[in-house]
Amino acid sequence: MKSAEVRVLWLFVLFDLPVGTKAERRAATRFRNYLKDDGYMMLQLSVYARVCRGEDAAEKHIARVCKNLPTSGSIRALQVTDKQYARMRLLLGKAEKNEKIGATQLVLL
Repeated sequence: MKSAEVRVLWLFVLFDLPVGTKAERRAATRFRNYLKDDGYMMLQLSVYARVCRGEDAAEKHIARVCKNLPTSGSIRALQVTDKQYARMRLLLGKAEKNEKIGATQLVLL
């Protein structure tokens, strides 16, 4: 790979946060809002993803997520290449109006 080429990575943040009390719901909402404000798109209620230009950018965003963690719950970060992300399949029983089977993803960098 040439040094001028930038490897596009997708960073997924998957989480399971407690929402039993008002304070826990507030912390979970705050975390989701942080992810949206930081450029993540919501794939499912507790699965968010964003594009990163290279390994260094992905590590930078993981560090930023770590600084904004709620006090409780389980959070995971997963990196995949753009080629791996493109092979993701959307499997639906009944498509909602905002989801399309076989839709293509357009990424502008």
